[in-house]
Amino acid sequence: MNTACLATINGFGDAFALALRSTPCPEPGPREIVVQVEAAAVNPIDVRRRDGYGRRLFSLMGAARMPLVLGNDFAGTVCAVGRGVTGLREGDAVFGVKPPSNAGTHATHVTVRAEHVCLSPPSISAEALSTLPYNFLTVTRAFTDAGISRETVKGRHVLVHGATGGLGQIAVRLLHGLGATVTAVGGSDGLDACRAGGADELMDRHRQSLAALPRHFAATLNFASWEDETELLRLLAPDAAGHATTVHPLLGNFDRLGLLAGGVATLIDKRDRRRMTPKNSRYGWTIFRPNSSALLALSHCAAALAPPSLKTFAFTQAEQAYLHVKQRRPGRAVLLPGQI
Repeated sequence: MNTACLATINGFGDAFALALRSTPCPEPGPREIVVQVEAAAVNPIDVRRRDGYGRRLFSLMGAARMPLVLGNDFAGTVCAVGRGVTGLREGDAVFGVKPPSNAGTHATHVTVRAEHVCLSPPSISAEALSTLPYNFLTVTRAFTDAGISRETVKGRHVLVHGATGGLGQIAVRLLHGLGATVTAVGGSDGLDACRAGGADELMDRHRQSLAALPRHFAATLNFASWEDETELLRLLAPDAAGHATTVHPLLGNFDRLGLLAGGVATLIDKRDRRRMTPKNSRYGWTIFRPNSSALLALSHCAAALAPPSLKTFAFTQAEQAYLHVKQRRPGRAVLLPGQI
């Protein structure tokens, strides 16, 4: 195939519809491969970026240029290999991630650095596999930011706020595997999946208050709401490993205040919360970054982390896929670029 198809936007906000655009197939550069995409997840960050979230900082990275193709996760087949690539060849089934860019994975073909790709495990479908890399890499980075390891949490209590979302479900399963006693906080609709994933204690965030919980947690993770950050920090035990959040205001501060004032506001916000953590505990604002070792680890456990339900969309239904995520409908949204 000499032509690729991209799901693009030409501006931020609902006024700019997703449009399918044809373009010549990309060619791999040194240490790059081109993947024919079989499945690509649509994540909440894609919906937010489409509305303009983070555009000030992403513009500095060249990741907000129009036309813009969103998406970070993918699973597919290698169709071209660049100079210097070893261990991969045309025809290999692979999965991986792309860092934020203006040439994301919501496309029939995507160029990606070879180090950001792994061979696909045979025990999981491409559709399910494509939903995991962005979330898994973010969660494992949050673990590092919060000082979470088997040594620091085995036999101890860990709280996951936002446990019913994509990040939270993975965190619950991984923490259970580390031997932690997991408290899962989230909406009632997803708590049964948390129990199936190994959560020991379930809390419906709409019916119970975080303030009612004991202050005995070795670590807390916030995947839900920045407004709850202070309350979560108050739940840490005196000898806690730490806390990490993915819902910090870093990108929002820059969007709202500009680069200079936003940077100052970010430093103040983070400093003030860090002061609330117990002595020697870690405090981290987690951001997504590709990580080859974490991706390799995912290849060994992907089948155990597959989401409980999927909702697939043909490429011509890209608009519906984004709406599915925006309206928080059940099932992980997956685009199938080969179905045009």
